Amino acid sequence: MSWDFFVPVCVGDLVKTGGINQYVVQDVVSPKQLPSHLSKFKVALRSQGPLCILEHFDTCYSVLQHCNSVELGVKEDALELLIQVVSGLAATLPALFASTSVSAAEHKEKLNAVKMSVYLLCKLTETLESESYRQSIITAPGKGGKKGKGGGEGLLQWDSEREKVLQALVQLLQLDIRSLWSLSLVEEEFISCVTCCCYKLLENPTIGHVKSKPTRDCIIHLLGVLIKKYNHLLGASVKVIQLLQHFDQLSSVFAQAVSVWSTEYGVRAIIGEVIREIGQKSSEELAREGSGVKAFASFLSELGSQVPELMIPNISVLITHLEGESHAMRVAVCEVLGEILVRVLCGDGLDDSGKADRDRFFDTLQEHLHDTHSHVRARVLQVYTRIVNSKALPLCRYSEVMELAVGRLMDKSINAVKSAIQLLAAFIAHNPYSCKLSSADLKKPLEKETAKLREMKEKLEGKAPVAVIKASELWAAMEPELLVTVRTELEPTSDAEKEQQEEEDSDNGDVEEDKEAEDDRATGVQIAQYLRVNKYRNAVRLCIRAHSCFPESEMFASLSTITPETLMHTLALIFKGSDEDTSELSQNLPPTPQKEGEKEGEKEGEKEGEEGELKKQEMLVQYLKDTETFALQVERAISVINSMLYWKTTSVVQEAVQFCVTVCEFSVANSVSGVRKMLPLVWSTDAAIKDAVVQAYRRLYLNPQGDTIRMKAQTLVDSLSELMVDASLGTIQCLEEIVQEFFGSSSNLQSTVVQVLWERYTGKRETSSIHRRAAVLLLGMATRAEREVVLSNLDTLCSVALGEKVTEDFLLARDTVITICGITDHVRQSKGAPFRLPQDHQLFTCLTQALAYGVVMEDPYWQSFMEQAVRLIYFLAESPDQLCSRLLQRSARLLLDQIAEGAEVNKEASQMQDGSQESNEQGDQVNCVCLAQLLAMCGCVAFWQVSHLERSVSAELRRRRGETEEREEKEKGPSSKAKQAANESAMEEELGLMGASAEDTEAELIRKICETELLAEDNLLSAFLPLLVRVCSSPGRYSHPQLTTAACLALSQYMMISPSACEENIRLMFTVLERSAFPVVRANAIIALGDLTVRFPNILEPWTQNLYARLSDEVPSVRQTAVTVLTQLVLKDVLKVKGQVSEVAVLLIDPEPHITSLALNFFNELASKDNAIYNLLPDIISRLSDPERGMTSEDFNTIMKQLFSYITKERQTESLVEKLCQRFRTAKTERQWCDLAMSLSLLSMCERGFKRLQECWECYSDKLTEPGVYQPLLSITAKLRRGAKPQFKAQVDEFEKRLTAVHTRGLENVESPEMDEENSQEGGSTGKTTTRTPLPTRGRQRPKRGQARPSASGRGDESFVTPPKSRKSKKPVITFSSDEEEDEEDAVMAENETPKVTTPIARTSRRARLRN
Repeated sequence: MSWDFFVPVCVGDLVKTGGINQYVVQDVVSPKQLPSHLSKFKVALRSQGPLCILEHFDTCYSVLQHCNSVELGVKEDALELLIQVVSGLAATLPALFASTSVSAAEHKEKLNAVKMSVYLLCKLTETLESESYRQSIITAPGKGGKKGKGGGEGLLQWDSEREKVLQALVQLLQLDIRSLWSLSLVEEEFISCVTCCCYKLLENPTIGHVKSKPTRDCIIHLLGVLIKKYNHLLGASVKVIQLLQHFDQLSSVFAQAVSVWSTEYGVRAIIGEVIREIGQKSSEELAREGSGVKAFASFLSELGSQVPELMIPNISVLITHLEGESHAMRVAVCEVLGEILVRVLCGDGLDDSGKADRDRFFDTLQEHLHDTHSHVRARVLQVYTRIVNSKALPLCRYSEVMELAVGRLMDKSINAVKSAIQLLAAFIAHNPYSCKLSSADLKKPLEKETAKLREMKEKLEGKAPVAVIKASELWAAMEPELLVTVRTELEPTSDAEKEQQEEEDSDNGDVEEDKEAEDDRATGVQIAQYLRVNKYRNAVRLCIRAHSCFPESEMFASLSTITPETLMHTLALIFKGSDEDTSELSQNLPPTPQKEGEKEGEKEGEKEGEEGELKKQEMLVQYLKDTETFALQVERAISVINSMLYWKTTSVVQEAVQFCVTVCEFSVANSVSGVRKMLPLVWSTDAAIKDAVVQAYRRLYLNPQGDTIRMKAQTLVDSLSELMVDASLGTIQCLEEIVQEFFGSSSNLQSTVVQVLWERYTGKRETSSIHRRAAVLLLGMATRAEREVVLSNLDTLCSVALGEKVTEDFLLARDTVITICGITDHVRQSKGAPFRLPQDHQLFTCLTQALAYGVVMEDPYWQSFMEQAVRLIYFLAESPDQLCSRLLQRSARLLLDQIAEGAEVNKEASQMQDGSQESNEQGDQVNCVCLAQLLAMCGCVAFWQVSHLERSVSAELRRRRGETEEREEKEKGPSSKAKQAANESAMEEELGLMGASAEDTEAELIRKICETELLAEDNLLSAFLPLLVRVCSSPGRYSHPQLTTAACLALSQYMMISPSACEENIRLMFTVLERSAFPVVRANAIIALGDLTVRFPNILEPWTQNLYARLSDEVPSVRQTAVTVLTQLVLKDVLKVKGQVSEVAVLLIDPEPHITSLALNFFNELASKDNAIYNLLPDIISRLSDPERGMTSEDFNTIMKQLFSYITKERQTESLVEKLCQRFRTAKTERQWCDLAMSLSLLSMCERGFKRLQECWECYSDKLTEPGVYQPLLSITAKLRRGAKPQFKAQVDEFEKRLTAVHTRGLENVESPEMDEENSQEGGSTGKTTTRTPLPTRGRQRPKRGQARPSASGRGDESFVTPPKSRKSKKPVITFSSDEEEDEEDAVMAENETPKVTTPIARTSRRARLRN
């Protein structure tokens, strides 16, 4: 073979004349002849093997040349043949490499065959890939989701063929084909041919899909072979960066590829090359569009999750991106750090370098919890969640990270808040401290252990010895100085010095003589003591004298000749001791430090034990401190997250619910508060929130753990009972909504739970009264699913809770009555015949007896039982009015009997001299309580009697009428079809009118009964009305709080009966509202009057101002009740929204946070109504800025800032600017000017609003000298200047100069050219005039004769001027009288104080109300 094949750069290069011995295509086959030539190629392949490519290269090349015109089948045939050639070469080449006798010609043939086949296969693969992609775009699914016809089969076939191509190339290139080239240097063009094919396949958008996984894996392994064996490392790293910039979907693919190349193929340098390329990109480059920053970030995150240990050497390159502007890169780097901390730098086996890296990485993550971008903060919190879940967070960082997470709960970003909640839940689920976190429970153990630690420290400090230093070491240290002292003492001295020494000796003589009088051993001890305290001179002198005193002592024997050497020897012997000393001598020698060390050695074991106990105690105290800190942070987090349960963001609420479940499962303190707080969310209109709450309760309470069904039932009952302890009626209703589905199931667990509940209720199992009440309430919930649970056990309920022992526990009786109400039609909303029990039923006998005898008792829980019992009687009894009439008679008789008995006792007691006054007072007190209970029952009966007529009786009349009409229709029979078709419309109209007429008749009947019969003289209810009026109108005489409260409530319930009863007593009720001394009475009166406003709006409308007046009540509870009632009335359109709403606005600055939140909620709801707040704002501003109110500027600004936040429309802003400017003309005080200016500055001013402000210049220009007017208007210009266009900015600047000029020099000295022109045009010959706001005049200016009064319609915007306050006659002071009966009626408002009906309020018809 005389030629060589060179891989061309372009396909067309092979046709051109090449160099010496270079292969050139000789014959390009036409498309029509290609099938026959491919057949010849196929035959040659079978006979000659893969080397036939050398002869048939031109045929396959022709397929490439005519790829656009050749049929798909021809290309597929050529591809299949090329795959066989490459596979054949891969099979035959190993034998060639193993053979040692291969000729050069054969060698060249194999090389050319490899290059030719690989080149053709790669180019044809690229061509088919391009066509496949182009075809997928054409046949993409349309709107209907259906793929286009044609080409679908070929496309699917190519997906399978593509994998075969890659497998053939991998088989070939895995061989060591480098030996085919001279010096084993594979030409770059050959490698580029294969790699370009691989990268072309990677550009397919579907390469990352699951169905493309085999193809993806083949490409990765093929490139891995090329990188490892064929020096494609640098090319691959560059290509990875380039493709990531243009194809975002390749981030996960290349992350997997780099991971495989670095692990399976051992090319770790590829990671460093790729990361270095990414790290070198500047922030400006990444900020440009199309920079691939998202793909880079995703690639780094994926790579970090797969090979975190290989990222550590290159992490310093990526850290620089944490300071860059790209938040996506910051997120990616933080996620890489998180993976490293979770999977590499974790555990206790780290060396110092690893610990340093770990701490540095944690510090970096903590810094980015405060990142400027919300997405970074959220993702870092998620990284910490993964770290905590993996238990990779060091214990020393728990408190710090926990505090940061709690702080992120206040983040403005919803995603950050959700991530913070998830992190806190992970902290609680994986906390290393305690299974039950409660700071209150930890406080006492911490104090106890801290005190114990303090005692141990004090004890150890008392026993702590001096540091052990050898006597020889001490002697060596003092020896030089001691030798100088010895020589000084032994030198001859002058006479003066001798006298001085004698004086010193005489001063210390007495002490030393005493000591010298003892034996030589005591003297030695004293000398050693002097040496120990550095009194060297005293020690030397005493030693010299001791020799003369004890000449026979062996201790001082060497001092027979006193020289410095002998003296030092003696002192050393005394201080250090001698090894040759006898035991007796050593006992008498002074306690040298050496001997102290020996004594300490004896106690060393004890000391080490005490120190070990001290360290253990210190660790225990530190553990308790950390646990307490953690518990406090958890409790703080719980309080914050509980408040998020009612956010408007669904996802945050779901996370908060999940958090509450987590803390409850881990028995965290106060966790039940969140579980209870989220219970009302079962009524949420958001299905996701409702489902989250239901699932949470199922998980916590309805999936009990236990070995048997009985144990599961007991666990379920226990958990639900704990939840219902001290639960309100609303909580019980919410829980019933969740539990009813469980009780509706017919499982064994459900029946066992009901059995356990009956056992607890009846007392078969010993339990507390609270849990008995919870059991009967749970039975009531089961009744909703199955009525027979209670209906078949009425006798049991009556005997247990309503029998003889009913007076012992009225709470149990009340809850039993609530449970029995579950079987009534009102609760079950049955549409059939009413279910009622006869009057002589045991249930009503027990109830009436308990109620009657309870009236004359002083049980605080009787009234709540009474309310539920009367309700049950009207729901369940036949003729409940007769039953309640007898009940009232019996109760009144018992009360009269008690009063008579009390009178007899008082009469007997009055005959005695002692204690008469005390007994009278006791008798009066008992009568007041009993009378209050009787009046409360009267009011309750009156209320439910009205409800019974309007609901039960009316519904029964409608039901009977419907049955009658159906029966009549059946009796008449079907009419002829023709007749029915002809008169169909007429019949429908007639029937409709007949039905409406019948309903009106029934409604009129009910109204007439309420108006004429309920309070007639022969009706028992009317007998109590004068007593109610008497008690309410005589607060001085009837001053008992409970009596006053009951009487006022009962009177309001009587007023619900009819309009006449309401009109007769409305003045008295408002008198009680304004002048009662009891806050609870005023609060109850507000609620009652709110109900009356709904029932009789025309009667209550003139009294609206009196209702609003309670918003300024001095008692917070009354204000809270007032704002709650008024909010409901206004939002339900029962009350017209007028200027009195300013009283609600004042509550925005109420000192009570709960009242402030209610007022804020009022305006939030009011803002949802069209233009409601916009229409009210001018009037609110006038009322709040009234000098007589005396509101401070700070409070006014706070209120207005909130109200103006609801003004968002440009037209509203423009109109308000004009209205507020016009009010400058009528404002009388500087304070009002300042308030108006401040209100203008709070508007979100737009360009149109600014023009309106300029047009109204004359309204406020003469007030600009006041700083309180000038500064707010100046702030408007500062806001407008931000982001303004140049032309508009120039207008703002000019206006600002005008403001400043008038403010500094006054309006008289500043005249703008525009004003000059206007004045000259308007004034004409009259000359220049200056328009000023006229000063207010005293009194009302009367129009001159012949001058028309300005009409309201002609005033335009001046109609918004606040009208002057009318002078009303001073109301007479009304005092309560308790002494004279004839003055009792004076407690009621006078007739002239009663508001008159002004505007009737339209109400829905009685028929519509009865339907509802």
